[in-house]
Amino acid sequence: MHFTKLQGLGNDFVLVDARSKECNWAQLAKAMCRRHFGIGADGLLVLLPSEKADFRMRIFNQDGSESEACGNGLRCFVRYLLDNVVTNGAKEFKIETMAGVRQAKIIKEISENLIQVGMGQPEFNPASIPVEADTSQGKMIDIMFGDWPLEVCGRQLKLNFVSMGNPHAVCFIDEKTVNFPLKSIGPIIEKHTIFPRGTNFEIARVLSRRKIEMRVWERGAGETLACGSGACATAIAAQLTGLSDDKVEILLPGGSAYVHWNKGNEALLTGPAEVVFNGEWPD
Repeated sequence: MHFTKLQGLGNDFVLVDARSKECNWAQLAKAMCRRHFGIGADGLLVLLPSEKADFRMRIFNQDGSESEACGNGLRCFVRYLLDNVVTNGAKEFKIETMAGVRQAKIIKEISENLIQVGMGQPEFNPASIPVEADTSQGKMIDIMFGDWPLEVCGRQLKLNFVSMGNPHAVCFIDEKTVNFPLKSIGPIIEKHTIFPRGTNFEIARVLSRRKIEMRVWERGAGETLACGSGACATAIAAQLTGLSDDKVEILLPGGSAYVHWNKGNEALLTGPAEVVFNGEWPD
């Protein structure tokens, strides 16, 4: 089985063109993504035909669970299409995902390697995220604006709940994100009982109205160098709390992602996507 290893800001993926293949993708993801014993990656991207878009993308995490959305994965998926699939010179694509159809295009005026993807409109309703938050004592807007307290490991956290087609809990802090104990708190937040399907957890510090630093604990993958949907969730939460403008640079351990969100419209995510290497995986 031929595969391509790609990365977007250090968030790395193995991609398999499965338009003529069938496989237990969850099992394959666990084997391929296992670091040191497999290829090593944060997730597996599966290219499939689509009846409602140009192509279909399925995303499987390291642990074999399937994810609804992935911004860095989507950009890597488009990078693969441009390099390996007959697209008749197209520079824009519609990609079917579990979270809906997403639009992607190359930003040629900046760099051939920079890809912008539409990430859909954010959702804040607890049932849509989903989060089992009791709103009987407060307004829905309180959840959106990060007034939801949660104590973990002796820390009082205030969370913003956002869905980008997948669940996110964003927490703003004043200290440098590198000092936050993400490896101990991240797994607890990911599997906390208020998140029936788990959640991605972002810790962020606002540097200016146009710049935010962020670290992420991804559901099913652990701490990664970048998370595109998490960058969008963080930028949106910052804008809604009055901390940032509508265009924000998100500084991640793997590099910078750029998010543009006008309220009422879908979030746009821009960043690089690069091929690492190609190879063959034994059937």
